[in-house]
Amino acid sequence: MTVEIKIAEVFLKHRRALGVERAMIPGMGRKFIQAIAWVGMVAIFSNGANAVENETTPRDALVYKDGDRVQGKFVERAGEVIVFKSDRFGELRVPAKDAVVMLAEKSAERAAGPKAEGKIAAEQKDEERVKIWEWFSPFVLTAKVRNFFGPWHGRFTFSTEVVSDSSDQTNVALEGHMQRKWKSDEVQLTARYDYSETNQFATTDTVKATGSYRHDFSSARFALYRPTLEWNRASLLNGVANDYVLLQQEIGAGFNLMTKPNRKVRAGVAENLFDLWNTAPTHKHTSRTVESLFEETEFMLPWRMSVAQRGVWYVPLNGRADGWENRIELNKKLSETLSVAVRQEIRRNNPDGSAQDYTRLKLLLGLDF
Repeated sequence: MTVEIKIAEVFLKHRRALGVERAMIPGMGRKFIQAIAWVGMVAIFSNGANAVENETTPRDALVYKDGDRVQGKFVERAGEVIVFKSDRFGELRVPAKDAVVMLAEKSAERAAGPKAEGKIAAEQKDEERVKIWEWFSPFVLTAKVRNFFGPWHGRFTFSTEVVSDSSDQTNVALEGHMQRKWKSDEVQLTARYDYSETNQFATTDTVKATGSYRHDFSSARFALYRPTLEWNRASLLNGVANDYVLLQQEIGAGFNLMTKPNRKVRAGVAENLFDLWNTAPTHKHTSRTVESLFEETEFMLPWRMSVAQRGVWYVPLNGRADGWENRIELNKKLSETLSVAVRQEIRRNNPDGSAQDYTRLKLLLGLDF
């Protein structure tokens, strides 16, 4: 009734603009107003119900092999073609070999009509494929990892080797790398575990975590902060056990010498703060500061290959011997989600005075996300 009164007031106020005379209001005009009011109320409630239904209806997902997802509603599977009605791109027809459907609800609750049984069977078949893909397909696994980490991108890598000749040797390497970029900032996080043993005697047992934050002041200048935490539980120094925990903080600044999309070269200077805690043979803590020069390169190569390299030279000041370390990695993408890499790492005369030097060459299999 209140809606009718409001509409009547608006109608009376603008009756001249609508070309309606005052005499028409008492009789036919009032019935006409009531009819408009009821139609308006029905439309309002109908739109509201549709809006609530759209908000509460779960959305299915069409997952492609490269990990991309499209939200919408699964329609049917016609032979080897998936018919999917997406929210943004309308109806899509995708070969079943290129994607799978992740259902938001049970098909039995949606399917109706004469085609219900065939639709349910097709959806159940896709559900079985999804379950199998979840165990064996890197595409679905990558899609789930991407959804979990959101705007972060990275790679999980794995390497192992078992050798039996004059001695029994086992090598295992696990690594997770994540990064995120903004307009002027970039953050990288890396966690790694290396283990090696010979004749059941541990020769390498190292946990290493590295972070990196770089801020670009302009296209030419940047600042850098790199903390590194290394825990070595199988270190030897002059044949004596030398287990340690090393915290290195690198604070530097430099110049972007090349900033092309497929080629990047950076160089700069840094101040390094070393804190070393020895746990064997005796407990002690040492701290020192060392200056260094560093350079970084990133090149994109043909055939979906890339090279990344970082070298650091520790300046020999105050009678200290110079030290250096270098890491270079050649990566080849086998697909959108799988990659293989060869990495070499060298560290000589680390300025902390106690950490173990090494040369490592590894073949790594990676899962990108």
